[in-house]
Amino acid sequence: MRVLAINDISCVGKCSLTVALPIISASGVTCDILPTAILSTHTGGFEGYTFRDLSSDIPAIIAHWKTLGLQYDIIISGYLGSIDQIEMVKSAKEALLREGGLMIVDPVMGDNGKLYAHFDGKFVEAMKGLCRIADIIVPNLTEACCLTDTDYATVREGDYEAILQKLTKLCPRPSITGCDETAAGADGKTERVSTVFYTDSDGSFRRCTTEKIEGAFHGAGDVYASALVGCLARGLQMHSAVRIAAEFTKNSIRQTAIDKTQPRFGLNSESQMLPYLKALDSAVKQN
Repeated sequence: MRVLAINDISCVGKCSLTVALPIISASGVTCDILPTAILSTHTGGFEGYTFRDLSSDIPAIIAHWKTLGLQYDIIISGYLGSIDQIEMVKSAKEALLREGGLMIVDPVMGDNGKLYAHFDGKFVEAMKGLCRIADIIVPNLTEACCLTDTDYATVREGDYEAILQKLTKLCPRPSITGCDETAAGADGKTERVSTVFYTDSDGSFRRCTTEKIEGAFHGAGDVYASALVGCLARGLQMHSAVRIAAEFTKNSIRQTAIDKTQPRFGLNSESQMLPYLKALDSAVKQN
């Protein structure tokens, strides 16, 4: 099993490829990388960072890999800095994804109801095009709203399934992360967060709900997407993969809150890696 992760390298601040490579590799599969840019830090919470766009290198890298006969079972794309890079990911899929392989797109564009500063409507439309050639997409709620032309400000708990259904017009197997929910408990109402998706077996609507830990934690989406890929690469069905990846992400967020490290430096997922791998191995044995 061979996975290709297409994303940027942020040298400080655990996200993108510095998260994908260790998590996917630890899951028990080979993970190669295709860097889209290299930054001294990621762009959330840091100022004065350096940025080098690697777009001009990508076609030559793909061409070289073609001469080696490389083929990937899974390709996952994350942060892409331009429409040109979206087109390059399409080329990578055409050249490098084996027949029957999975194309997974994390359409990184925004959060908390807003696009990131350098993205606009044209980029959103281009990202819709990339989602159309994907087998699985993993947007957060903001990105799901952008992809379905839904007004984020009007979304309520009961709307998640309708948004998910709209996403199926772009991709057959969508999921949405970061769906806030309120649950009734013995001590009153508690805040929870869910990932909503359709099952592989019968296409029924499902939600995987975990504790919501207050705060802004950079790199959480990358941790989740990487763990999901690791689970899928080991042969798990979507419902098991989502459950294990969501639990690992929640535990990593909780550990970061306990450690009281600056959130801009990313999730402290290292200490939660062993429980994640134990859960993965147990699920694989039962699969």
